[in-house]
Amino acid sequence: MVTQDEGVAASAEQAAAALVASLVGLRAAAGEVRAPLDLPDAERVRTERAEVLDQLDDYLLPRVRAIGAPLLVVVGGSTGAGKSTLVNSLLGEVVSAAGVLRPTTRAPVLVHHPLDADWFRGDRVLPGLARVTGPDASAGGAGALRLVASAAVPSGMALLDAPDIDSVVRENRRLAAQLLGAADLWLFVTTAARYADAVPWDLLLTAARRRTEIALVLDRVDPGTEGPVGTHLAQMLAEHGLARAPVLLVAEAPVTDGLLPASVVAPVADWLTALGGDAVARAAAIARTRDGAIADLLVRSAVLADAADAQRAADGRLRAMVTAGYDDALATVLRATSDGTMLRGEVLARWQDVVGTGEFFRAMESRVGRARDRLVAAMRGRRPPEPELAAAIGHGLEAVVLDAAGEAADRAETAWRADPAGAGLLAGPQPPSGSADLRTQVAAEIRAWQSDVLALVGEEGAGKRATARVLSFGVNGLGAALMVVVFASTGGLTGAEIGIAGGSALLAQRLLEAVFGDDAVRQLTRTAADRLTVRVRDVLDGQARRFTVQLDVLGTAQASGEALRAAADRVAGAARDAAAAAASATADLGGGPSAEPGEPVVLRGTGAVRGAGALRGTTGLRGAGAGGLRGAGLAAPDDARGALPARPWWRRRPRGPEAP
Repeated sequence: MVTQDEGVAASAEQAAAALVASLVGLRAAAGEVRAPLDLPDAERVRTERAEVLDQLDDYLLPRVRAIGAPLLVVVGGSTGAGKSTLVNSLLGEVVSAAGVLRPTTRAPVLVHHPLDADWFRGDRVLPGLARVTGPDASAGGAGALRLVASAAVPSGMALLDAPDIDSVVRENRRLAAQLLGAADLWLFVTTAARYADAVPWDLLLTAARRRTEIALVLDRVDPGTEGPVGTHLAQMLAEHGLARAPVLLVAEAPVTDGLLPASVVAPVADWLTALGGDAVARAAAIARTRDGAIADLLVRSAVLADAADAQRAADGRLRAMVTAGYDDALATVLRATSDGTMLRGEVLARWQDVVGTGEFFRAMESRVGRARDRLVAAMRGRRPPEPELAAAIGHGLEAVVLDAAGEAADRAETAWRADPAGAGLLAGPQPPSGSADLRTQVAAEIRAWQSDVLALVGEEGAGKRATARVLSFGVNGLGAALMVVVFASTGGLTGAEIGIAGGSALLAQRLLEAVFGDDAVRQLTRTAADRLTVRVRDVLDGQARRFTVQLDVLGTAQASGEALRAAADRVAGAARDAAAAAASATADLGGGPSAEPGEPVVLRGTGAVRGAGALRGTTGLRGAGAGGLRGAGLAAPDDARGALPARPWWRRRPRGPEAP
């Protein structure tokens, strides 16, 4: 029979598993978002996407999958702030390199209790970093994570000494930001001389946005400067939404054998020891950072979803620009091949060679039969002029299509250049370029269309009654006549050209009607015109693809924020369910402060000044007892939300002998 406690625990586990699954789904959806088009916010979106994926991979997924894993405290800060010296002093041994040469911390050092080793040997946290052990900091290369087991660290807590956030080495800066992003708690170290620098505050603002748990260590503070420095720092924290962050003072002091005196690090040791020794306080800190990260993730996911929609909209806009240009080009060609424009110049002269001139214009007033007889008589004994007519039509059509294609390309390029997304593609490594074989392609399509026309005439004349008539005129002659009829309208001509071209077209139509009949001629004309349209459209579509193929490769037409929004909604629901289940489990199983079983482990210096006697005989981190908590962030075991000390930290003075 399942007890109530077991049922509550099972519900919490199911809710946690559902949260993991929803985060995995959001990870997949966010990974599909791209911002390849150079919209005004594209660079910011690319950065957001990378940070979202890092946040999921380095922190949220590892943490939610192992909610019971130790609290990871990342010690970060500016160059020369004394991070490594502080970590070494808390442990009572040199585990992280410190010195005047920069950068000192190349491979980050993670110090954990021996009983917690299994949590960090694998790729549960920071899966992209190789693990190395041993004293050689260079083992594993730059960016490797060096693991150090130390009984001086309370079980359930780990300290990670990160590279400088403002390192001269770019990779170190990137790694420092990555490590801070994987933290349950930032222990941010700065100095009295550099606490107002811009770089630290940029990262602190990021932490505030994510609601990451933060404690500030003000290091190397000269005696007598605590008041003004502390007042200004408190003001800056409040202005940046970090008024609740504890601030811990480390005074300027000589370093002996790589370690600061225990009394100097006591404020930090006290604070961390209180947190590390209280499972409930640790869990609360982890939950606050996790929940803040999820809330931040949902906001960022909405930004990415909107960006995906903007990419798709830009894709459609660029395609519409190209389509408009080439649609106009097709319309231009169709007008030129239907309004009589083609029946001028060389084409008109060659057509007159086919039908003769004055004799056949006079014949137009006679019976159609007599006109046909005279046409046949005129063509007998002469060199067939149809090839010259076909060539003239081909050259004329070629010029029309090439001009239209060129104008369409210019129009599309101009439109793209005026759009940031299009301008980026034009300036890219593979901008649309002119087709070297366009003229050859156009000529081939025109010849194919002329073959289509001859085939239509041949097919229509295959009947017994029409065969003799077709033979009397010739397929080529009738084909030429059909082409002229296709170009028959005289809207593009003026003056004498109208009379000549119009009369020639009318004669061509009458001859075709005499051979095939009225209905057949209308059908032949429509079919021939349609086939010309198809072939010209194919050519122009191919030219348009020189532009749109770049969009096809980018896949921006398929970009959509809907999948990411749906995934974010699932995460929000799963997070609410997980929080409710966890609260129920805490209420049913009993909450409140809880110490770890067995003898407590404290950091070196714990109790070194105030309350040292209470911790004598314990082992571990050095310095606790001399300091206190500022603000109401993470706190001692008796107050999971913290409490303000009786006096501000910068007015307190160490009291009592320094602990060994």
